[in-house]
Amino acid sequence: MSQTPLLDLSGLRKAYPGVVANDDVTFAIQPGEVHALLGENGAGKSTLVKMIYGLVRPDAGTMMLNGTPFAPAEPRAARAAGVAMVFQHFSLFEALSVAENVALGMENPPKPSALAARITEVSNTYGLPLDPNRRVGDLSAGERQRVEIIRCLLQDPRLLIMDEPTSVLTPQEVDILFATLRKLRAEGSAILYISHKLEEIRSLCDAATILRLGKVVARCNPREKTASELAELMVGTSLKPPKSGGAAPGDVILKAQDLSMPSASAFGTPLRNISFELRRGEVLGIGGVAGNGQDELLMALSGERKLPKGSLYFDGEDIGTRPADMRRRIGVLSAPEERLGHAAAPNMSLTENAALTAARRQGMLARGFVNWGAAKGFAEKVIGAFDVRTPGPNVAARALSGGNLQKFVIGREVMQAPEVLIVNQPTWGVDAAAAAFIRQSMLDLAAKGTGVVVISQDLDELMEISDRFAALNEGRLSAEVPTGDLTMEKIGLMLGGAQTTAMEQA
Repeated sequence: MSQTPLLDLSGLRKAYPGVVANDDVTFAIQPGEVHALLGENGAGKSTLVKMIYGLVRPDAGTMMLNGTPFAPAEPRAARAAGVAMVFQHFSLFEALSVAENVALGMENPPKPSALAARITEVSNTYGLPLDPNRRVGDLSAGERQRVEIIRCLLQDPRLLIMDEPTSVLTPQEVDILFATLRKLRAEGSAILYISHKLEEIRSLCDAATILRLGKVVARCNPREKTASELAELMVGTSLKPPKSGGAAPGDVILKAQDLSMPSASAFGTPLRNISFELRRGEVLGIGGVAGNGQDELLMALSGERKLPKGSLYFDGEDIGTRPADMRRRIGVLSAPEERLGHAAAPNMSLTENAALTAARRQGMLARGFVNWGAAKGFAEKVIGAFDVRTPGPNVAARALSGGNLQKFVIGREVMQAPEVLIVNQPTWGVDAAAAAFIRQSMLDLAAKGTGVVVISQDLDELMEISDRFAALNEGRLSAEVPTGDLTMEKIGLMLGGAQTTAMEQA
C-alpha cells in the first residue's frame, strides 16, 4: 500500500534573465521523513525552497501538499498550510525579548502571559529550553536558533524547512538539535534539510535529492553513501581532500599579547586579554560559536579598529598602533566574514573591489591615480584562478552568488602573496568543491611560509587544515592545542569555555 506523499513536486521550473534556476524538478517528501536537499552553490536549492515557502512563484510545474494542490502566494499562506522555515540567517530583533520576537512571527498572537507559558511548554517538550523573558541580544547563537525553531514549532508544522541549521552550533548543541528533529520525525512531521555538512546528512536524513545546475541529477539513501560519494554526486566529479605541504613551521611571524577591545555595538562581544603566537608556514585554527568575538578579533588583527590595550607584533615589530592600510603594506592581509558590504562593496565592480585592497601591493597606483588596466588584469587573474562564475570583471559584486563572491574575496587576498593572512569564515555558504579549493589555497600559502589564521565555526574545516587549535568564548581565547590531540568532545568543551588544563586532567 503506497503512502500519499506529504509534499509532491512535479516539473517545477523557474527562470530568471540569463539563467534557469530550476528545471523540471520532481521529487516527493514522505510524512515522518527527513529529506536532504543537496547541491553546489547555484544548483537551485534556494530558489526551490522559496517556491515551497511562497517567496517565489514557479513558472511551470505543480506542487501537492498532502494530496491537495499547493501554490502559496506568500509565506503567510505557506505557514497556514503547515509549512514552516528556519532560515540560515536569523531574523530576530536583539532589543526585544524571546516572547516578543515569537509574537512578531504569528498572525494572531495570544496574550503575552499565555504565549510565554506556551513557549516554555513547547521548548521544554522538544529539549530546547528557553526563557521567554530573556532579551535576544543576550542569547548565544545556539539559543537564538532555538527561538527561530520554537517560533516554527508553535505553528504545528507538517513540513519544516531548515537551511544550514548547524552552522552556528557546538557539537553538543548539534546533538540536542538532532534529538529534537528525530522527535518531530517520530510524530509524523517531515523535514526538508539543507546542509553542506555531509556527515550530518548521512547521520540524520532518510532520503536525499541532489540538484546540479537546476536539475535533479540523483536520488539516494544518504546512509548508503560515503560523504565523498555524496560530494561527487553534487559536483559531477571526484573531489580530492586538501593536502598540507608537511613542512615544519618556522619562526614566530605574528604575536598577540593581552589584546583587549570593547565591542563596537551594544550586543557585540568585547575582546578580553587575547594572546597567541603564529609561526611562518602554520595554520592556526580559531573556533567558536557565532557571537563570541570573531568579528572583533579580525578587526583587531587587521587594524580596522584601534587597540586600546595590548600589543601586536609582526616579525618582532610592534604594529598594534598601525592602521589597516599600513598593515596591508607589510603583508598582513585579512578577509572578514560578511562578504557583501564588508569584504566587498556591493555596487562596485569586481575590478573596483580588487583595487580596494590590492592597489598598493599589486602596483596599481601611479602618482595617486589607479591604473584601471592593472586592476582589471588582477581581477581577471583572481576570477580565473579561483573559478569565479561571472561574465567578467566589470560585473557588480552584488550580482554574484554568495559562493562565487566568497571565492573572489578569498582569491583577492591569497593572490597578493601575504606574509600573514587572517580570514573569518573562509568557506561560509560555499559548496564542497569550492570549499576544498579555498582550503587548499590556504594550505598552499602556508607551504610557502605564510602564517594563516583561520577563524571558523566549521569544526571539520579547522580539523582538516589547522596545525593548532584555540577556542574563542565570550571574547577570551583558550591556549592553543595541536589538532592531533583533540577529539570533538574536547573541542565542544573548549567552545563552551572549559579550560584545556581541566580537560587534560579529566
